[in-house]
Amino acid sequence: MKAKYLESERLYYERLSTKHLSMTYVNWLNDTKVNTYLESGGDYTLHKLETFLIEQEQKNILFWAIHIKGSQKHIGNIKIDPINLENNSGEYGILMGDCNEWGKGYAKEASKTIIDYCFNTLKLSKITLGVIDRNRGAINLYEKLGFETESIIENVGIYDNKMCNTIRMVKNND
Repeated sequence: MKAKYLESERLYYERLSTKHLSMTYVNWLNDTKVNTYLESGGDYTLHKLETFLIEQEQKNILFWAIHIKGSQKHIGNIKIDPINLENNSGEYGILMGDCNEWGKGYAKEASKTIIDYCFNTLKLSKITLGVIDRNRGAINLYEKLGFETESIIENVGIYDNKMCNTIRMVKNND
């Protein structure tokens, strides 16, 4: 299944594609403020991003670019991938790349829209995610969205120059 066009109050979501290739996007991935808790990032070029976007276009996945409605500005991405058909669940991930748009509630709005779509339209039973324990902003968002801690995986890697754990969280479709 591929991401279909969706809208919320202030945002719209379209399938991530090579249309989104830009130096602005490359700069997000290389910005230490943005990529501190990401597994990838920090060494992106326009060519590397283009290769990644082409790979994503060829996959049958739910991967959206997040845009502000009025300006059409691309501010981040959100995905549910992979989807596990055996237990009818999906893995959530979000990147809010444009630091100028942080703190405006866009991550929460985008997350609610995509989660509601997955639960109400796709009828997923649950959505899971992993988050680095030092990423308090993300954890607070996920808790507000109704995610609960399922497990903790210790010593997964060094983030922000400190050994960190991953918190596995889950939100059930009640």
